[in-house]
Amino acid sequence: MNNNVTQDRINRAAWAACDTFRGVVDATQYKDYILVMLFLKYISDIWNDHKESYEQEYEGDERKIATKLGRERFPLPEGASFYTLYEQRNAEDIGDQINRALESIEDANRAKLDGVFRNIDFNSEANLGQTKERNRRLKHLLVDFNKPELDLRPSRVSDDIIGETYIYLISRFASDAGKKAGEFYTPRSVSELLAKLAKPEPGDTIFDPACGSGSLLIQAAAEVGTNNYALYGQEVNGATWALARMNMFMHANDSARIEWGNTLTAPTLLENDRLRQYDVVVANPPFSLDKWGAEDAEADEHKRFWRGVPPKSKGDYAFITHMIEVAKRQSGRVAVIVPHGVLFRGASEGRIRKALIEENLLDAVIGLPANLFTTTSIPVAILIFDRSREAGGANSGRTDVLFLDASSEFTAVKSQNLLEESHIAKILGVYNGRSEIERYSHLASHEEIVGNDYNLNIPRYVDTFEPEEEVDVAAVQREINKLETELVTVRARMAGYLKELGLDD
Repeated sequence: MNNNVTQDRINRAAWAACDTFRGVVDATQYKDYILVMLFLKYISDIWNDHKESYEQEYEGDERKIATKLGRERFPLPEGASFYTLYEQRNAEDIGDQINRALESIEDANRAKLDGVFRNIDFNSEANLGQTKERNRRLKHLLVDFNKPELDLRPSRVSDDIIGETYIYLISRFASDAGKKAGEFYTPRSVSELLAKLAKPEPGDTIFDPACGSGSLLIQAAAEVGTNNYALYGQEVNGATWALARMNMFMHANDSARIEWGNTLTAPTLLENDRLRQYDVVVANPPFSLDKWGAEDAEADEHKRFWRGVPPKSKGDYAFITHMIEVAKRQSGRVAVIVPHGVLFRGASEGRIRKALIEENLLDAVIGLPANLFTTTSIPVAILIFDRSREAGGANSGRTDVLFLDASSEFTAVKSQNLLEESHIAKILGVYNGRSEIERYSHLASHEEIVGNDYNLNIPRYVDTFEPEEEVDVAAVQREINKLETELVTVRARMAGYLKELGLDD
C-alpha cells in the first residue's frame, strides 16, 4: 500500500471531476454520472491489478489466467474497461460507447448489478447537451478520472478509502442539491448517532425501509464491529436505488439486498409471502409524506395498519408502523428520525401513538438541534422502539420512557449545524445509562405520559427554562439617579460650549 495515498487527496481529485458539470447540470443529475464513472474506474482498476498479479503468478499461462479472472468479484467484459473508453475519449459516439460498456458489465454481473445502470444515459441530450458539447464534457470526465490520484488499484488503495470517497461525494452532492438532497442522503453525524442508538450486534439483520443511497445502512454495519451481519433496504427512487447498490459494492457489502420499490404500498422483502423480520430497523424516511397510500391501507395484505391508518397527507406513522411490524417480536429494535409533529399531533396519529405507548414499545424520545439537514431547518427527533419491552421480552419490566433534549447541543458550521463526537457521546451516555440530568433528560413513568394525554412533546417532560437572575430594584434605581445627575452636568457643559461658539440660538 502506498503511504502517499491519502483520503483527502482522493476525495479532492474525485470532487474536482465534478467541475465538468457544475453550474451547467443540476447536482441531483450530475451526481449519477460522477458516481457511475467512479464505480467503473474502481472495478476496472481491480481487474487490471488482479490480471497483472495472475500473469506473474502463472507466467503467462492464458488458460489459468482466464480461469482466475472468471472468478473475479466483478467480471469485466472485453472492451468494457474504463481504459478502453479513455482511449476512445475523442470518439463521436463516446456517450453510446459508455452506455454499451455499462450494459455489458451489467449483463456479466446480472446477480449483483441487474438494473443498476438502467437510469443513467451518457448520451442524454437533455442532461449533457447537444453532441459537440456532450462529447466535450464526457472527454473531460474520462480525463479527470484517469489522473494518478484516482488510481484505485487494491495494491495502492484500500476498500475503506474508496468507500469513504463514495460517501464523501454523496455528502458534497447533498450540499449542492439543497432541499432535493433528502431523497438520497442523511448527514454523517446523524447517521452515526442513529446507528449507535440502534445497537446492532454480530449476527444481526439490519433493514432500512427508505434507504436512499445506503449510507445509513453502511453506518449501522460499521457499528457491528465484524463482518457478521446482513443488510437489507428498499428505495422508491430508481436512480437513488442504483446509487445504494453501487455504494454497497464500494464498501464490500456485495451481499446486501437492496430492493427497488415503494415500501409503504409494495414491500418487496418477503419470506413465504410475509414481511421479512429483522433484528434492527433504522430509517430517515421522508418527513410528512403526502399521498403515501392511505387509500389502500385498510386493505393492506400484510395488515400493518391495524392500530389505525395515518392521515393521507402525512405518512410519518405509516413508516413508523411498517418499521415496528418488521422488527422481530420480543427482541427487535427500531430507530427512526421524525419531525416533531409526530410527538403531539392528534386525530388518527394520536390514536396510533397511544396504542404504541400502551403496548410498551416506546423506549426513548430524543430531541435534536434544528438545521442539521440540507433539506430542512426544522428541529427533528429520534424515536427508539424496543420490542424486547413487550410481554415475553428481556426488558418487559421496563415501563418508563427516556426523554432527552439535545436541541442546544451542536456546533454551528457555515449554514448548517453539526453534531460533534462529544455531543453524540453525551446523548449515548445518557441513553445507555437511562440517567436524568437537569434541563437535559427525564425518565417519564407510564402514568406521567398518560397524564399528558399521550402527548410526547419534549418540553412537557424536560424543563429547559433557565431561571433569570434576581434584579436588585433599589440598586437599579440608584444607578438611574446617578446617570440622570451626570446627564444634567453634561448638558450644562454642552450649553456652555455652544455659547462660546456662538451656536446657542
